[in-house]
Amino acid sequence: MPTLADLADALAGGRTSRDLTEECLARIADPDGEGSRAFIKVHAEQARATADFHDRSRRNGAAASRFAGIPVSIKDLFDIAGDVTTAGSIALRDAPPATRDAIAVARLKAAGFVPIGRTNMTEFAFSGLGINPHYGTPLNIHDRRTGLRIPGGSSSGAAVSVTDGMAFAALGTDTGGSCRIPAALCGLVGFKPTAARVPLDGTVPLSFSLDSIGPIATSVACCAALDAVLTGNNAHKLSAVPLDGLRLAVPQTMVCDGIDSEVGRAFTAAQSKLSGAGARISDIPLRELSELARITSKGGFGAAESYAFHRPIIAAKRDLYDPRVLSRIQRGAEQDAADYINLVSARKDFSRRVRAITEPYDALLMPTVPIVAPRLRDLESDEAFSRINLLMLRNPTLANFLDGCSISIPCHRQGDAPVGLMLIGQHADDARLLAIAGAIERLVAPRY
Repeated sequence: MPTLADLADALAGGRTSRDLTEECLARIADPDGEGSRAFIKVHAEQARATADFHDRSRRNGAAASRFAGIPVSIKDLFDIAGDVTTAGSIALRDAPPATRDAIAVARLKAAGFVPIGRTNMTEFAFSGLGINPHYGTPLNIHDRRTGLRIPGGSSSGAAVSVTDGMAFAALGTDTGGSCRIPAALCGLVGFKPTAARVPLDGTVPLSFSLDSIGPIATSVACCAALDAVLTGNNAHKLSAVPLDGLRLAVPQTMVCDGIDSEVGRAFTAAQSKLSGAGARISDIPLRELSELARITSKGGFGAAESYAFHRPIIAAKRDLYDPRVLSRIQRGAEQDAADYINLVSARKDFSRRVRAITEPYDALLMPTVPIVAPRLRDLESDEAFSRINLLMLRNPTLANFLDGCSISIPCHRQGDAPVGLMLIGQHADDARLLAIAGAIERLVAPRY
């Protein structure tokens, strides 16, 4: 899969944005492909017109940026002027069209990226599996012909749009792993920035305390370039970070529980490669992680804050919700004001204590998720759905609760089921984490 740098070089060398756009549109329209499930809406004519505009601008020496003319996909959680934002639901189909772009979308457009369409997602972003009963579930590219595996969520269509060449990068959100989980299961890179790094304006909320906006792409450098655009920062080149002497900590509480053999093998191999390159990997107890289940036992911020948003919609359109999503949202009704105040206080205390332990290290290191992508048929019962969903979310949600930054990098062997290696950095240490991830990627990713 080409990187954004590859595509920028191709455009500078004479390839046209119209050519790239038609290539993506053809893959979306392929009746044997995943386009009909990966996308809720395709902006074909707008994309062609935008591509032609950037081709003219480049010929006249006025390209908006080096990346101007590259098609990207937009998760159906973001406002696009003139479009209805349905958030992967049918309950919002009759909502009025947005009058302006979400800030994240506007910044991508200003940099010259071409929005190719709206990608499918878990309804209202409330699951890590990527299953959607309204619009279908896009299939993981791994083992697709026989395995029928989930893509991960909630940014399911976002990941599949990139693996299948229907877009060259994707805009997603991450409240408990929604960029990193599908990236891990699909063999991509997914970045969750510190929450306040990218404005949420124009985005349907799940949890305003935990929501983050981030990219899914083919490399760490691609994610860094997109993060620079999304944050309004033009400096997107990764700093050089030596692996020799890098301090990484592997928590021994919870994060490797239930790990399957394929993830275990890939995670062990990645640690061995890092140690061989001079990184200092320490196993730390971090027993504080065992407290999270108790702290969030009433559904946490996701349930409370989503319930506040959805309560009037549920009152009018309850029957239009996916029952599995509805049940999670309604857990917010279990919390009263005192519960929520206690949750805010517990988060602050938990974060302070974990930060005191982890500050000496450059990053925490763990599997993004402990299992490879399960088959759709393995999630048919509500019990299996709930159990595996919690397993998927368990590790990634740590960074959201801590309000840190985090990234998932592929670390499996070429041809094996995709496995993600996750790094978690401190609050606002995004640039440093991206630089570390870039160095580690060169060592462990299957394409290197």
